Amino acid sequence: MNMKSFTKKGLASAAMIAVPSLALAQDAAAPGFDEIGPYIMTTLLFCMAGFLVFFMACGFAMLEGGLVRSKNVTMQMTKNIALYSVAAIMYWLIGFNTMYPGDFNGYFAIGGQTVLDAVGVAAADADLGYASIGSDFFFQLVFVAATASIVSGALAERIKLWPFLAFVVVLTGVMYPISGSWQWGGGWLSEAGFSDFAGSTVVHSVGGWAALAGAIVLGPRIGKYSKDGKVIPIPGSNLALATLGTFILWLGWFGFNGGSQLAMGTVGDVSDVSRIFANTNMAAAAGAVTALILTQVLYKKPDLTMVLNGALAGLVSITAEPLAPTLFGALWIGAVGGVIVVFTVPLLDKLKIDDVVGAIPVHLCAGIWGTIAVIFYNSDASLTTQLLGIAAYGVFTFVGSLVLWFILKAVVGIRVGEEEEINGLDMSELGMEAYPEFSKS
Repeated sequence: MNMKSFTKKGLASAAMIAVPSLALAQDAAAPGFDEIGPYIMTTLLFCMAGFLVFFMACGFAMLEGGLVRSKNVTMQMTKNIALYSVAAIMYWLIGFNTMYPGDFNGYFAIGGQTVLDAVGVAAADADLGYASIGSDFFFQLVFVAATASIVSGALAERIKLWPFLAFVVVLTGVMYPISGSWQWGGGWLSEAGFSDFAGSTVVHSVGGWAALAGAIVLGPRIGKYSKDGKVIPIPGSNLALATLGTFILWLGWFGFNGGSQLAMGTVGDVSDVSRIFANTNMAAAAGAVTALILTQVLYKKPDLTMVLNGALAGLVSITAEPLAPTLFGALWIGAVGGVIVVFTVPLLDKLKIDDVVGAIPVHLCAGIWGTIAVIFYNSDASLTTQLLGIAAYGVFTFVGSLVLWFILKAVVGIRVGEEEEINGLDMSELGMEAYPEFSKS
C-alpha cells in the first residue's frame, strides 16, 4: 500500500473522530440520546399510527360504497373525501387547540390555529418531553375524521351533500373537540376518573350519537318500511367492496388503538403497543365469529353484512381498554360486541330508524358496551364514573346534534326530494354515476 495514501487516510479518520469530540466538549449541555430517543420514537409512533388511521378513511368509503345501492355510490365517495378534507381544515383552524387547550376550566375553551414546530428545530428548542407538534396534531386529526365518517354511512342514500358537510364543519371543529377535551384534554371527566383508552366513547359513541340524531330527523329511506311496519331489505351494491372496507378498517385499527399508547420511548411502551395489537385483533375476530354463528342459528344462514359489522363491533368494544385485558378477555369483550350488533340492527328497524350501514349498532351500542367493560380489567375505573362519562357524551352530542340537524332542516333542508331519491343521489345531486356501464339498481 502507498504510504502517502495511508497517511492521508489516517489523518482524515483521526479528524473525523476528533471533530465530534471537540463539538461535544464545547456543548456539554446538548441533549443526549436518553432524552432525544423517546421524543424520536414517540413522534415516529404518531406518524405511523396516523398513517394507519388515515387509511381507515378508505375503509369507511369502501364499506359505505359497498352497502349502498349503485345509484348512490358516487355520493358516498364524494362525502367521504370531502368530510376528511373539511375535518382536516377545521381541526387545524380551531379543533386541536380546543381539544387540548392547556390550562382551562375543564369544560369549555375555544382554541386558535395550530402552529407547527419550526423547520429544522434544534433539540434544545423542542419539547423533548413528548413528541413533535406536527405528529401529535396529525394523529389526533385522523380520529376526528373517523367520527364524521360514522355519520356519513348511517345517513346515506337520502341526505343532501352541502347540509351534511355543514354539519361536519360544526362536528369536527367544535362539538367533538369540546367533548374530547373533557377526557383527553385534561378536563372534568379525566379528573373524575373516567377511562377511555382509545375512544370507544370519545370517538365512536360520539359519531353514533350524531348519526342517531340525524337518522331520526332525516327519516327512513323510501320503501324501507311498509305501511304495516314490515322491514323491506335493501341490499347493497357490492359486498366484495364492503368486505374490503372492513379489512382496511381492521388494519387501521392497529394504529387507532396502538398509537393511543402515546409513547414508544421504552421497552415497556413498545411491549404494550404489541400487546394492544394482539388484543385488538382478537376482539375483532371474536366479534366476527360470534355474528357468524348467531346469524346461522337465528336466520338459518350466515349474514355477511352482520359478520362484517360483528368484526367492527368487536374492534369498537375493545377500544376503550385494549391494553389491560388478556387475550381471553379481549375475546369475550369482542364477542359481546358481535352479539350486540346482531340484536340491535333489527331493534332499530322495529323503531323505524333507518341506518344504512349499521353504524349506530356498531359505534354507539358497542361503544357504550366497551366503555363499561373497562371496569373488568382496569382497577382504577368504576362503573359509576364510566356511566357518568357515557351519559355526558350522550347528552351533549345527541342534543347538540339534534338541534343542529333541526336548524339545517328548517333553514336549507337536509333531505333530497322523492324523485331525486328514487333516481339516486349520484345523478340528482352530482350528475355522474359510479358504474355508468351498468343499468341502475
